[in-house]
Amino acid sequence: MRLAGVVVAVDQRLHRLSRGRLSLVAIAGLPSLRLTTTGRKTGLDRQTNLLYLPRGDEFVLIGSNWGRPNHPAWAYNLRAHPRATVAIRGGEVRVLAREVTGAEYDRLWSELLEFWPGYRMERDAAGRELPVFVLTPLP
Repeated sequence: MRLAGVVVAVDQRLHRLSRGRLSLVAIAGLPSLRLTTTGRKTGLDRQTNLLYLPRGDEFVLIGSNWGRPNHPAWAYNLRAHPRATVAIRGGEVRVLAREVTGAEYDRLWSELLEFWPGYRMERDAAGRELPVFVLTPLP
């Protein structure tokens, strides 16, 4: 987690150079996407490469922020502006995000831990509940 800044910077450059076809997460054999949100304060587009859990045609994201104590900026942005864009495998999908709570959170948390057990370590390091969002494609 100490190298998070370097990993993020390299991943962003790789994603940009490959026009969305490659990322460090994808090279590791895991599903990744590039999320474009609207900044809650600036109204400007903000892009972030993220690991995601595929769930049918939906994308499940967790705001682990590499185990840092604060939520990632993209989570705040989605709360303020739930319409976003996902770039995946060279294409783009418009999505609507919703943050999950209660029993649905518990079910997805279990699925997320099966998918990537490291989320437990990140939650413990962060000392907070990690927000979970489901992104549903728009027609």
